[in-house]
Amino acid sequence: MKILDYKYYYFLGIGGIGMSALARYFHHFQKPVSGYDKTKTALTDSMEMEGIQCYFDENVNRLKTLLEKYNKEDVLIIYTPAVPNLHSEYQYILNNNYNIQKRSQVLGEITKQFKTIAIAGTHGKTTTTTMVTHLLKNAGINCFSFMGGISKNYNTNLLLGDPSQENTFIVVEADEYDRSFLTLSPYYSIITSCDADHLDIYGSHQYVKESYELFAQKINKNGLLIVNKNVDNDLSLPSNKLIYSLNLNTNYVAENVRFKENEAHFDLVSPVENIKDLTLGITGAHNIENSIAAIAVAQQIGIKGAHIKEALRSFSGVKRRFDFRVKTNKVVYIDDYAHHPEELKATISSVRKIYPNKKISGIFQPHLYSRTRDFADEFATSLDLLDEIFLLEIYPARELPIEGVNSNMLLNKLKKEKKKVIGKEDLLKHIKENEFEVLLTMGAGDIDSLITPIETILKER
Repeated sequence: MKILDYKYYYFLGIGGIGMSALARYFHHFQKPVSGYDKTKTALTDSMEMEGIQCYFDENVNRLKTLLEKYNKEDVLIIYTPAVPNLHSEYQYILNNNYNIQKRSQVLGEITKQFKTIAIAGTHGKTTTTTMVTHLLKNAGINCFSFMGGISKNYNTNLLLGDPSQENTFIVVEADEYDRSFLTLSPYYSIITSCDADHLDIYGSHQYVKESYELFAQKINKNGLLIVNKNVDNDLSLPSNKLIYSLNLNTNYVAENVRFKENEAHFDLVSPVENIKDLTLGITGAHNIENSIAAIAVAQQIGIKGAHIKEALRSFSGVKRRFDFRVKTNKVVYIDDYAHHPEELKATISSVRKIYPNKKISGIFQPHLYSRTRDFADEFATSLDLLDEIFLLEIYPARELPIEGVNSNMLLNKLKKEKKKVIGKEDLLKHIKENEFEVLLTMGAGDIDSLITPIETILKER
């Protein structure tokens, strides 16, 4: 069956950023959609307001009632690998032989219908995907987009195009977890980075690299790979590629780079069209590098410099990606999704460049026991770039605890004197009672539940 031919779509893990975009996609085409997630969030609230029913308890009897309204062949179950194998609804679906597919398989089927721009990378892919989307939309190009974060320009993770038009593009964030990106059929691809990550799945950095090489080989024979210079140095890649960097001798490169608090400015050297005096509506050296990759794709599909300048200037970024939440004369508060040592390093270093004479305090919630164990030394090195460090306990996500792996273990590796493991309530109390110059929250777990309370405290000063 074609992916839009089913009569009912049920999601296991509907509240995930990628799963919710798929749920919205099918809902847009007036398909009945509902699903389970373990946690109620602002994202599930917004889906329910749109008419997508979300459930937050495992209930096999309810699921059975929902599914029995349809013939079995008319039902598609979509799940995320983050759902535990022993989940009661998952087991019921398996035992009753329903058609069940991973999120990545379903997204792969959708991309076959359109000209796909796939953005991969252990860091930077969400911002770059959102930039590419904004460049295309600003230039009036018909496209769909599945983004791995909430675009601040559009306040959504899904943008819809007109599927009836010829030469329709689809922009997708290509997730390396569980080799999900190998289901995609890209015409253009970007690889922003390829650091060791998800070693609970891959086992070693070498297998991560091999997966990225397989992803690069999936590009259409008439298509093109846009790849970061550091990645090109590290992988064996096909010849149909253009290389970009922030400041190296590459096909695409930035010159005359300078920063302001909420903006970055640079000139672009390009094999297609050099562009002077570009203003990026967000700041950070890593974001300039991401924008270079996005511009490279835009130029390859024919977008001119004037449209590119306009789009970059109006780009507002992604929620939880170097996201300025409070900026007053007294305090600056920035929230970021960083959860890998290289991401922490990039975020903290960028903040340091903007505020070289300020005390920078950071709150970090480690994500996954296995990632904390595998990169404990690297995490410590990155976190020591802060002046003051607060660690929340590890967010387990899909994992069971690992003996000896906790935030105190990580704390003991830090060299900075000002460091503490702290609970959420005690943290909010501490923020109320103390002054801060620049404050960061970082992590991919449920640390986002602290953003609004921290904002409220800081804005009251």
